[in-house]
Amino acid sequence: MKLANAFGGGMGRMGEVCGAVTGAYMIISLMHGASTPDDKLSKEKTYELVVKFAELFKQRNESIICRDLIGFNLMEKDKNPDADTIIWERCPGYVEDAAEIIDEIVK
Repeated sequence: MKLANAFGGGMGRMGEVCGAVTGAYMIISLMHGASTPDDKLSKEKTYELVVKFAELFKQRNESIICRDLIGFNLMEKDKNPDADTIIWERCPGYVEDAAEIIDEIVK
């Protein structure tokens, strides 16, 4: 399997929110999300942490958008001969950043 396929380029290769960011949002929701519909405190805590995560990720990487992070639209990946190399070089760092930020904010 090519790394480009493993990382996926955000959701469905649309180049929107980075997959590492999306995964971090899921972790935050699993750890702090509401367990009942009326659990407003947990819901607000989750929103707060998601915003904080996004701000910290943007401080490190300037964006949370896949196509901005890698510099091209994955839907047009075939037009970029360096696409796989770029993904191999950049995406692991975004995953590492997301993991470090999650570790920092959910303590």
